[in-house]
Amino acid sequence: MVRAVVFDVGETLIDETRIFSRWADRLDVPRGTFLGLVGACAATDRPLADAFALARPGLDLGGEIDRWALEDPAGLRENFDADDLYADVRPALAALREAGLAVVVAGNQPPQARAALEAMDLPVDSIRTSDEWGVEKPAPEFFARVAELAGHPASQIAYVGDRLDNDVLPAADAGMRPVLIRRGPWGYWHATRPEAARVDVVDSLHELLALLTR
Repeated sequence: MVRAVVFDVGETLIDETRIFSRWADRLDVPRGTFLGLVGACAATDRPLADAFALARPGLDLGGEIDRWALEDPAGLRENFDADDLYADVRPALAALREAGLAVVVAGNQPPQARAALEAMDLPVDSIRTSDEWGVEKPAPEFFARVAELAGHPASQIAYVGDRLDNDVLPAADAGMRPVLIRRGPWGYWHATRPEAARVDVVDSLHELLALLTR
């Protein structure tokens, strides 16, 4: 029986369209082009950093982020806020909590992401980031920390994410129930792959309550 549901962040809770669009403007490439490069990385199993390298060869991504922060300290830049939440997030998470399930957010995110998520006052029990833990998905250590945070054995935890490789297959290997949400560049591609037969696939977070409480 599932007693806790843990959520990835990007393209699971957060629609990253505005983030990638701001990056396209920053790199001076058409938005459609940059979004296409992101999709190409998803389709070919290349790291997201390759989209930036293709758009701007030789780019020092960390240095660019630092320069951007100096130029626009009050702007969102590469970050997100409540306007980027998918519409199903609040009601779906609230329904899970009302059903007695623990609801946790834990994903590969920089340090400022936790504050951004906490400012949204989401109906969750805990929020943590890989930066805080010093370990990133798909490392088994990350999922061990997830189980510790959720307060239940891995067999009683569902992990919801938009990627097979980084999210749900490593969660399955850790003994958790894997749920792939089919949205975002990775989600759509990964739902078509043979490995998706190992996981539950949903098109909306609204489907989780019925799926996990049968």
